[in-house]
Amino acid sequence: MGVISNGTTLLDAGSLDSGVSQGKLVHIKTLTASNSADLTFTHGSSDVVFDSTYKAYIFKFVEIHPVTDEQAFGFNASTNNSDYNVNKHTTFYRAQHLENDAGTAFEYVAADDLANGTGEAKISNLCGSDADQNISGEFYVFEPSSTTFVKHIKSVVNSCFTNSEASANLFMAGYINTTSAVTSIRFQFASGNIDSGTIKLYGVGA
Repeated sequence: MGVISNGTTLLDAGSLDSGVSQGKLVHIKTLTASNSADLTFTHGSSDVVFDSTYKAYIFKFVEIHPVTDEQAFGFNASTNNSDYNVNKHTTFYRAQHLENDAGTAFEYVAADDLANGTGEAKISNLCGSDADQNISGEFYVFEPSSTTFVKHIKSVVNSCFTNSEASANLFMAGYINTTSAVTSIRFQFASGNIDSGTIKLYGVGA
């Protein structure tokens, strides 16, 4: 069954017409951790672009592994490439299943959200440092260069918790509460370095 708009076929037999813009991911930068304090993407530095070139940006986390056990992974933002203390307002919930099948959870986690605070906003909580424990997923920021609106954000990651050996699907959403352009985004653990892992930055093309 086709989808037709104003006499034009947009979708037919599951395939988009070649004339329909689908958008595309444009790779901008890859950072790889090696016992790194943080991984930071800064506009104008090392080919990073946070401007009106793209309306949305996606960070892909690939097996982010902490040096220190039981650490939250989060982000902060800067409007001057120096001070990482921009106000952020977030909400956080999780779906969790223990490896031994002893329990599950699906809940809003008030302790892991941020009420318009300036500290790191959590993307994942309590990741373990065992060899089979790390974080993978995605983080989105919308129009960081806007000087009119706040910047909406959201993330979805999977993390392995420490003692419970749980697979946790973690969801965060909110906004960076500034109308100034965001020029830098930093990712780090609450304590200890990033042992290994990769973060890839993409712009969402038209």
